[in-house]
Amino acid sequence: QVQVVESGGGLVQAGGSLTLSCAASGHAGGRYEMGWFRQPPGREREFVATITWGSSNARYADSVKGRFTVSRDNAGNTMWLQMNSLKPEDTAVYYCAVAVPGPAKNYYLQNSYDYWGQGTRVTVSS
Repeated sequence: QVQVVESGGGLVQAGGSLTLSCAASGHAGGRYEMGWFRQPPGREREFVATITWGSSNARYADSVKGRFTVSRDNAGNTMWLQMNSLKPEDTAVYYCAVAVPGPAKNYYLQNSYDYWGQGTRVTVSS
């Protein structure tokens, strides 16, 4: 069983920066895919970013491209989301997700992920 814990959320002014962290444990070094999703108030959860094992391939939602950067440590246990130039519309609960790799999985989709954290809240004030 994989445990996933996010941290680093908080309140920030528009234009500011924040870094979220995600720690995954209990997976015995498996080559998991990891991703970030977010759920804005009153809306569905949506894709933010994903990064492959080995950090060779990071992909982003159009809404965050150029402002957010996802990274991962060499061991693959920790992932970060550096968020710059934050906007009020970035306000959401941010979730870290871990996926067991599989054929035909689309890591832009929530149902491709097997383990989820509890979420960390990010509030961007205008």
